[in-house]
Amino acid sequence: MSASSSLDRTLLALSDPTRRAILKRLARGSARVTDLARPMTMSLNAVSKHIRMLERAQLVQRRRSGREHVLSFNPAPLDRAAEWIATQRAEWTARLEALDTLLQAQDRDQDAPKIPRRKAPAGERRAGVGPHEHEKG
Repeated sequence: MSASSSLDRTLLALSDPTRRAILKRLARGSARVTDLARPMTMSLNAVSKHIRMLERAQLVQRRRSGREHVLSFNPAPLDRAAEWIATQRAEWTARLEALDTLLQAQDRDQDAPKIPRRKAPAGERRAGVGPHEHEKG
């Protein structure tokens, strides 16, 4: 699985409050699927679908103990997502600081006293050469 698709699956899994509640419970320790489903206001089948989404994101690991399925929390995908978020934050902070510096410089330029420009005499060329310099030669 690529890093991008892994991040996508992690963020998708975290986007649902039911899945976040399951992870919050598993952060305290392993639990059976039936124990996780008990306080939920949905069917065991619906909870199982949420758990499968968490497993695809590798946030939850399942092991069988006889007929029971015991789930445990795997924080590694959260760590990778947190690293990505920190990188994005640093990148955007740097961009915003650069923009702020640019805008402050523009404000200073606008606030600076203006030096009036001298109007060019009628016969001067655009390059600033006066009419007397054309007569050389």
